[in-house]
Amino acid sequence: MSTFPGHRPVVAIVDAYSSASHLAPLFRARGYDCLHIQSLEQPPAAFAASFRPGDFIATVVHCGDAAETLTGIAPYAPVALLAGAEIGVELADVLSEALGLRTNGTALSSARRDKFRMLETVKAAGVPAVEQVLATDLDTLLDWYGESDRTVVLKPVRSALNDGVSFCSTVGDVGAAFESLVGADSALGLRNDAVVAQEYLVGAEYYVNTVSLDGKHYVCDVWKTQHLKVNGVRDLLGGSALLVRRGPEQDLLTEYTFSVLDALGVRHGPAHTELKLTPQGPRLVETGARVCGAMLPLLTRAAIGESQLEWTALAYTDPEAFDARRHTDYEVARHAVCVNMIAPEAGKLVDYPKMTELRALESFHDVLLKVRPGDEIARTVNDLTYPMLVHLLHEVEGVVTHDYMTARYLDGEGFYDVV
Repeated sequence: MSTFPGHRPVVAIVDAYSSASHLAPLFRARGYDCLHIQSLEQPPAAFAASFRPGDFIATVVHCGDAAETLTGIAPYAPVALLAGAEIGVELADVLSEALGLRTNGTALSSARRDKFRMLETVKAAGVPAVEQVLATDLDTLLDWYGESDRTVVLKPVRSALNDGVSFCSTVGDVGAAFESLVGADSALGLRNDAVVAQEYLVGAEYYVNTVSLDGKHYVCDVWKTQHLKVNGVRDLLGGSALLVRRGPEQDLLTEYTFSVLDALGVRHGPAHTELKLTPQGPRLVETGARVCGAMLPLLTRAAIGESQLEWTALAYTDPEAFDARRHTDYEVARHAVCVNMIAPEAGKLVDYPKMTELRALESFHDVLLKVRPGDEIARTVNDLTYPMLVHLLHEVEGVVTHDYMTARYLDGEGFYDVV
């Protein structure tokens, strides 16, 4: 543990990984020191690699005993405590409630992590949601599926990064997906004892990123995603485009999102909500009570001047300013697209032969390399296996669209030199 904190107030962040690794500098800039709380003794490698220890005065490791963790936190007397990554959501609820800080509380905590309980809780509040079943055995699942072929989605009860999500269109698909999931460990290191099966939602998928304070919600950014049928995956995320704040789709989606947040008891802090706009209206895919992942807030910040990260820091350090500003819509200064590049095969990556062409795109802003030449590359099938994310940014929307299509064209076998 590093040196005892000085006179500056302390904000505690549980699992400051992925995009949440960028929160601490914002709190520090506002006059607060940051304490890191690690929810697992061995956090998943997918998260731990993004941790920035230099941003924190100390780390308290949670070993399963909340009382012991609270004792470790006590000397720092945090004035706020929030979750960073998805794996820290429930512990953040326990600790913030015990400390008497702003909290979403523990009453609905499991509904904010358990995919099945999440949708059942939303439906119980009168918010329309998809038909689903929780199955610990195959017979239960097949009884729900029925004899007629239809498309459904199977997923682990608790996971992240789209790990274990399967799209099934036949009884055989359902059985195979069930057998591959149950008994296996998720990307978060949790054993899958059951699966959630849901009716497949037809429609475009969107993200609505929010920050809440005392039950009042602010929309930080709205994204429309594009998916591809590739590498054996029916709906693999190919990219996402930032939308302006207002419009018929955005208004429907944000109103529905607020209802979901209220139903799930999200009264404080950031939330990342994924939903589809179906012919029947918006329907929830899932909500995470933490900042949007995949470093998307960094692209948001470049496009509109601030992001969910800045709004989170504002909410916890200056509630009055948050309340005064939450009535103002964000404005898109530059249009933005995040392109998810999709590797067609696994092996050892020698090089990206067309990288120069990609960087030459007029709207090219940045690239987040996850696999570098010399590393092992995996065939892209979920959020864990994208070799890179490309950020495009330009004042003219048409230029971004043009470059997005070009990047999508460049991607594929000729883009990767793999042995």
